[in-house]
Amino acid sequence: MAVVEVEDDENGLRLDRWFRRRYPHLTQGRLQKLLRSGQVRLDGRRAKAGARVETGQKVRVPPLGSAPTGPRTSPRPKIDAAMADDLRARVLHRDDAVVVLDKPPGLAVQGGTGTRRHLDAMMDALRFGGERPRLVHRLDKDTSGVLVLARTTSAAAALAQSFRTRDAQKLYWALVVGVPDADEGSIDLALAKLSGPRGERVAAGAEDGRSAVTGFRVVDRAGRRAAWLALEPETGRTHQLRAHCAALGTPIQGDGKYGGAAAFIDGVDRRLHRHARAIAVPHPRGGLLTAEAPVPPHMAETWRFLGFATEGADTCVAGIDVVQTKSGAAGRRRSPGRKNRRS
Repeated sequence: MAVVEVEDDENGLRLDRWFRRRYPHLTQGRLQKLLRSGQVRLDGRRAKAGARVETGQKVRVPPLGSAPTGPRTSPRPKIDAAMADDLRARVLHRDDAVVVLDKPPGLAVQGGTGTRRHLDAMMDALRFGGERPRLVHRLDKDTSGVLVLARTTSAAAALAQSFRTRDAQKLYWALVVGVPDADEGSIDLALAKLSGPRGERVAAGAEDGRSAVTGFRVVDRAGRRAAWLALEPETGRTHQLRAHCAALGTPIQGDGKYGGAAAFIDGVDRRLHRHARAIAVPHPRGGLLTAEAPVPPHMAETWRFLGFATEGADTCVAGIDVVQTKSGAAGRRRSPGRKNRRS
């Protein structure tokens, strides 16, 4: 029986994907049997395949038979030179401890079944003569914007702790179909994971769900047709912003999983319109690291189409007031108004 510690760059992985990366010979069916029988434990407790692992947690790995029991790594795919250049051009900030990247939409952060092109396999392009960067938090594949990477083991540990204890503050921009009844407020709806043929999804307002809170504010609107929302998640649940926006009756443009046909406006790009606009997180070397990312081309085109202007927007939305790509900057942070709370 082996006990394996979750490493910094594995933080946030599903348990089954953690096993897939470390023990690729282990089939999903056999892993499910080991989980059901309690032979696999996470910090001494039974766990499900979809549980998210965190840095420093201990995974009990039972004997895996005649197959190799040690971790086996497959060679990383070669990085296309043009792709590497594009990644480096997307660096918003770099110092000896962190790299802040403007992740493009459509690029998965980590690999999985059928996902061969992902950021984790391209990290060598972002070494800049140092260690291979480590993931400390995640963005969904179709979400663009600010992503913080750690350049050292100590920086990864410090940043992972900040994300785990919610010392990191994130600001997202989204285009939603329709306009919320209130101009600002806080959505307090627990989320429970569901399984089914449509893949991983969550249900809002479930009695057995985990607490989830999102602050929101309407930045601009196009009549009653659409609204530009600033969203500040106070918790970090799977699909939290997508489920909470749908629960408001205003699904995010392009999010057919939670909004169905109602999540698409005629004449607007059908891709997901959700962007990690800014972040403020304690810098591993002290001070406050703040960064912002411009909206991706498809959202910029939609903003022009609807007549939205981004100039000066950061001073009138909830969340982060000062957004500069500098470590130690004097950032001011405030939470969205607590009025119009929904539960």
